[in-house]
Amino acid sequence: MKSSEVRKKYLSFFASRGHVIIPSSPLVPENDPTTLFTSSGMQPLIPYLLGALHPAGKRLVNSQKSFRAQDIYEVGDNRHTTFFEMLGNWSLGDYFKKEQLPWIFEFLTKDLKLDPKKLYVTVFTGEAGSGSARTGQSLIPKDIESIQLWKEIFSRVGIDAKIGDHASSADARIYTYNARKNWWSRSGEPDKMPAGEPGGPDSEVFYDFGPSTSSGQVWHDSKFGEKCHPNCDCGRFMEIANSVFMQYQKQADGSLKELAQKNVDFGGGLERLVSVTNNSPDVFTSDLFTGAIATLEQMTHKHYAADETDTRSMRILADHIRGAVMMMADGVIPSNKAQGYILRRLIRRSLLYGRRLGITEDWKYIGELVAPFAKIYEDSYPDVLIKTQQIKLLLEEEGMRFGKTLEKGLSEIEKIETLDGHKAFYLYESFGFPWEMTEEIARDRGQNIKRTQFEEEFMKHKDASRTAAAGMFKGGLADHGEETTKLHTATHLLHEALRRVLGEHIAQKGSNITAERLRFDFSHPTKVSSEEIQKIEAMVNEKISENLPVFSTTMKKEEALASGARAFFSERYGITVTVYSVGEKGREFSREICGGPHVAFTGLLGRFTIVKEESLGAGIRRVYATVTKNESAAHPGKISSKA
Repeated sequence: MKSSEVRKKYLSFFASRGHVIIPSSPLVPENDPTTLFTSSGMQPLIPYLLGALHPAGKRLVNSQKSFRAQDIYEVGDNRHTTFFEMLGNWSLGDYFKKEQLPWIFEFLTKDLKLDPKKLYVTVFTGEAGSGSARTGQSLIPKDIESIQLWKEIFSRVGIDAKIGDHASSADARIYTYNARKNWWSRSGEPDKMPAGEPGGPDSEVFYDFGPSTSSGQVWHDSKFGEKCHPNCDCGRFMEIANSVFMQYQKQADGSLKELAQKNVDFGGGLERLVSVTNNSPDVFTSDLFTGAIATLEQMTHKHYAADETDTRSMRILADHIRGAVMMMADGVIPSNKAQGYILRRLIRRSLLYGRRLGITEDWKYIGELVAPFAKIYEDSYPDVLIKTQQIKLLLEEEGMRFGKTLEKGLSEIEKIETLDGHKAFYLYESFGFPWEMTEEIARDRGQNIKRTQFEEEFMKHKDASRTAAAGMFKGGLADHGEETTKLHTATHLLHEALRRVLGEHIAQKGSNITAERLRFDFSHPTKVSSEEIQKIEAMVNEKISENLPVFSTTMKKEEALASGARAFFSERYGITVTVYSVGEKGREFSREICGGPHVAFTGLLGRFTIVKEESLGAGIRRVYATVTKNESAAHPGKISSKA
């Protein structure tokens, strides 16, 4: 089956059983500073799993865009990806195990037409010892109910489901594991869960590609253990579905307390489900990747399955560029911080593995991989197709920017006999090599480098930079004089005009203001045309000629954000903030959290002119602008310096 068919079948299956289809949340979580990315379907639903009422009701279903940065180094095998879609259905205190498990089996065997004989399941064993789960002094018991339900489900299709564990013979159908394998929370097993975190035992479904390969060889490799079982790492089994019975919450004393409502939180990876419908253990052979793989084959004149090393490189490239495309479609741009840093790592690691495929010159080639993904997601995530050109340009620019230094850096590495943390920082500072890339190259060379040394050098550099920047005013202002204050106010008008002319994706990335000019950095993938510059200038000058009032309001940061005030670098602000507004109350042209100072009326600014526009690389543009004295100011006004 194709991915669109599997996704549609899943959503329709649960919609017909009273579930409301909800949209995917963005990859970058909203109002959740604890994590960089949405990594599971349940993540945006935490408040509702804990008891809050969801506006769509108690039965929900969706396909959630997800990204797990911790899996970057796992990519390259036949099943791991960084970006993935998680098909999920939820019962928020409504149905529980006796409805959920039969439904999942029905979907897998009837809608996806999987052979029941190929399906194996696991349940929580409740055993004591490492990784066990307790409510106070009581051990959470073995999930007898799920075991009994599975026995009944399998019996209906003529299968006698025997019970075993990982040390049992291979004829078991239902396997039991402790909390290390059959407990789910965002943090892992119970002893790793922070206070307040919900979690619970789960029941997983595995697809069996064995017991022998197509050539007749026994699938299991004894280096992974004497006997094969669903959680064996030999590759014979693939996990395709996980029903979490989320009914506990971690307490401050380390115990688990039952929630007021029993929830079902199901997750099934779309990529894996598509693969098993085609009886393929390789997710990269599904239609989600075949377009990108074919493009790579054309570029490199190599075949995907011909060589194990090339296969791994193509998988990494396809996965990383797909992840990058989906991030950028959600507004992430390459940078050295937070989500932007992960994006940059993906792109730079892609270039490294492109080089291993023989692509060493035209570093813009990664942009050609955007179209296949835009095509595959045109119906489910149309933003990718809409932003194709913008994403392509960003990738090409980042590729050219780093590709030129990649060869130099790799050449420099060849001169270094023994890599250590100090040399790793030199490569980072001189060639932009992320720590992780140097570590990976050292690992390939059989060397182990210490991150502590790298971090020591990094802190020295950071301290030196901080000292050099001492004396600068907050907000990038050289001083609080009258001309600087005018230009500071003009940046607010400029920022809003940029958003209205170029698009809502515009976000401030930095500024520097002196008495002579303002410098403003913002996110945008392409050069600003002369026509666009004229429109921006005209809009700013229109607001200056209207002599709009500039006023400030002090409020809590959360209140300011809820009111629609723009906040960039919001982590710099405290609990209470000042919001500066330009325009009459209720009809403001601009509202931003800011520390001031500003003029009292825009008519004091004078004629606004953009004198230069340039690229800073990686989707960041910079403009320089001035204001010239306007003798016919409509209002005498005063300087407003409230901070």
